[in-house]
Amino acid sequence: MRKTKIKQSRTDKVFGTVVAAIVAFAVFITLYPLVFVLSASISNPMEVFQGNVWLLPKGINFEAYKQVFMNKKIWTGYRNTIFYTCLGTLIATTLSISAAYPLARRKLYGKKILMTYFMITMFFNGGMVPTYLIVQKLGLYNSVWAVILVNMVTVYNIIVAKTFIQTSIPEELYEAAEIDGCGDIRAFFKVVLPLSTPIIAVLTLFYGVAYWNNYFNGLIYVGSSDRYPLQLILRDILLSNATSEMVDAMETDINKLMVSESLKYAVVVVSSVPMLILYPFLQKFFVKGVMIGSVKG
Repeated sequence: MRKTKIKQSRTDKVFGTVVAAIVAFAVFITLYPLVFVLSASISNPMEVFQGNVWLLPKGINFEAYKQVFMNKKIWTGYRNTIFYTCLGTLIATTLSISAAYPLARRKLYGKKILMTYFMITMFFNGGMVPTYLIVQKLGLYNSVWAVILVNMVTVYNIIVAKTFIQTSIPEELYEAAEIDGCGDIRAFFKVVLPLSTPIIAVLTLFYGVAYWNNYFNGLIYVGSSDRYPLQLILRDILLSNATSEMVDAMETDINKLMVSESLKYAVVVVSSVPMLILYPFLQKFFVKGVMIGSVKG
């Protein structure tokens, strides 16, 4: 049987062309910074310094990466950031799912008051100065816990987890668990957690990315450079003359200046690679989290 091809009107063709052009432009402005940073990091320092690198690398040169990986601060920052990310994500995810579970139950007394209390913190917080004083009084200043505990749990993630539990786990399962002799805590471990793998993955992604990119806590609450996260070390390299420490072996000041330009881009690539590698595999969880968060809890 011969298929009948529907002829597009002129308006449809124009509309399709405009949409395709907009999408292509959006893709370009999204990918161009990534391609440029990668190209600049492996280009000849002289070409980068003169501003000749626009898209593709010119004069392949890996000297910047050599200097980066020879710098002990980079490795220290990697170690610290991996530690902060793993431990912080574990604790934050555990607390978020634990807080979301009772808020998702119908029988919780005063649930609306608690949700209102949580929601207020999304619009108002204690402020930076009071938080700094509390961190200092608790003896957390210049410790790993200052980076991990401050602003650890976000209300948005609790709402996302609460919405998932409400919409994905029917009350009949709780009733069946109660008939079998399960209390609330046991039902949490036996019923809720096994069925909450998707939302746990979503929370892990959200918190993991937040901890990996976080430098503010390290900037405010950490005074020792050996505890700096990678992003804070990156910031110092980009905004100060820290690159000069990695190019002291260069013979002339102009060589130092040229290599420092490539170093900035190399450090950006090195700090971004882990997330760029993981994100394609976790993208479906990110989309799921956004969709769950859009549902009113």
